[in-house]
Amino acid sequence: MAQQNTHTPWQFLEEYRGSMFHGEWPTLAEMFSISVKRFPERRCLTAFSPETIEFTYQEANDVIIGVSNFLVKSGIKKGDRVAVTGKNSPEWAIAYLSVLFAGGVVVPLDYQLSPANMDGLMKHAEVRIAFVDEELFNEVGKDVSLEKKISLSPKKKPYILNIADKTYKERKAAEEKDLAAILYTSGTTGSPKGVMLTHYNMVSDCFLAQTHMTLYPEDVFYALLPIHHSYTMLAVFIEGLSVGAELVFGKKLVVSQIFKDLKQGNVTMFLGVPMLFNKLIKGVMGGIREKGVVVYGIIRFLMGVSGLIKKTFKVNPGKKMFKGVLKKISLDTNRICICGGGPLPSSTFKMFNQLGIDFVQGYGLTETSPILTLNPVKAYRESSVGLPLPQVEMKIINEDERGIGEIAVRGPMVMQGYYKNKEATDEIMIGDGWLNTGDVGYQDRDGYLYLTGRKRSLIVTEGGKNVFPEEIEDLFQLYEEVDQILILGYIIDKKEKSEGIQALIYPGEAYIEKVTESAGGEEAAWKLIEPRMQEIINEVNRGLPAYKKINRVHVLKEPMEMTTTKKIKRFKYADEYK
Repeated sequence: MAQQNTHTPWQFLEEYRGSMFHGEWPTLAEMFSISVKRFPERRCLTAFSPETIEFTYQEANDVIIGVSNFLVKSGIKKGDRVAVTGKNSPEWAIAYLSVLFAGGVVVPLDYQLSPANMDGLMKHAEVRIAFVDEELFNEVGKDVSLEKKISLSPKKKPYILNIADKTYKERKAAEEKDLAAILYTSGTTGSPKGVMLTHYNMVSDCFLAQTHMTLYPEDVFYALLPIHHSYTMLAVFIEGLSVGAELVFGKKLVVSQIFKDLKQGNVTMFLGVPMLFNKLIKGVMGGIREKGVVVYGIIRFLMGVSGLIKKTFKVNPGKKMFKGVLKKISLDTNRICICGGGPLPSSTFKMFNQLGIDFVQGYGLTETSPILTLNPVKAYRESSVGLPLPQVEMKIINEDERGIGEIAVRGPMVMQGYYKNKEATDEIMIGDGWLNTGDVGYQDRDGYLYLTGRKRSLIVTEGGKNVFPEEIEDLFQLYEEVDQILILGYIIDKKEKSEGIQALIYPGEAYIEKVTESAGGEEAAWKLIEPRMQEIINEVNRGLPAYKKINRVHVLKEPMEMTTTKKIKRFKYADEYK
């Protein structure tokens, strides 16, 4: 049992067991209350844009209790669903926690969905009340019978911070095995499914993850990626609150604004997706390269020395060696960068560590709350997504001759199923608590997990060889001229069901502008850009075995559509480019 280990990051919970909670783990509401008890005056929720707003833990707690009283008086009972949709903000966090304090179930919705799609999901989840951002406040809820709509912005009424009711009304509180949230996920594949996660799922995942990554009350987490997504919700929002850390909310995925937030907030924990970290490292190395070949060579040599010392002796000289470089990208106060939401090139992982940043890569699914593995800070492996968390069982099924197969998992963070969708639940839950992730990979002798791709995106070539697109896409990540790359199969022989390999490539916008300016116009520019894209394809092809080589190329003049976690909508384009 988790609570019997006397050397765990959650040992402090024992002081509150029996008084503030009674289960194996506290509920999310109880977890927050414990942090309020421990750190009432510590900053909890902060945003700098459009104006600075701050709440200490005690101040946030007072508002959350007041809004939960309002919800209970509005008729919300244990198990009732309440939607929250909007950009990252302290108000979003207050709404989320208020629902849980009222005993309700949160339905976080992607604010980039159309109002019609939002209404469809709220109807499916039988949502009674919705918290909505000002931008969509008038549009959301037209096709669903909402009892109340509450604004997350002071520009619309009723505004969440003005409805807090100080008079407590009795309610039936949720217990740890009760449903806490329904997260609708379609990822890059299409039809959304409502993932049912309990308090037990999320709180256990939160604390078990801390065995691979130590967190402190003094930490400052940067909530930049959409908080409705399970990755940010758990790895930033819930993790931060569990230890009494501060959350700084970023609203724009714009590099200049990110640097400003990181600096102003003295951020120590920066969570992002591969696309963001690839852009940052491209910018850093590009700036060094501009100083000349000699300087670039010296810096790369020193980075190599720093990385070797860090990996061999478990000390981190890079933080001091490259303090000036890190300051330029506002990472001088940063303690850990965390990457998730997709495969990251090992070269990016390696370079951040060489520069003195403790860079952590993890793996998980919305269906697993989501964290399953993390690379331990002191024992990382660059091309791995880490070790399974304690209590996570993992096995590789349907292995090929290389030991590569489908990844199946079992543990306390595995979902309860898809809401009102038994067929989809039965498809992914393969018996005795095991969940088939749909991802393909292998484990080494020490248990580290390596991903090779998604089963559904597998390309089967003419010679019967299996090719995972993600393995090839990784090879393009650090080309400055390339903004997006998507590797897809296309049918060569319908009878044999064999496929060729094609690339959809969209050049970087800065590169397009640079070439357009020097070529004297857009038409002339593309006559230079397209051959350069082909050159890059040829360079990558030279390092690939024959069966993995790209033999069809589409240079795109418009960027490909992406999800809110910045992954290309793979299967939309797979249908278009058959």
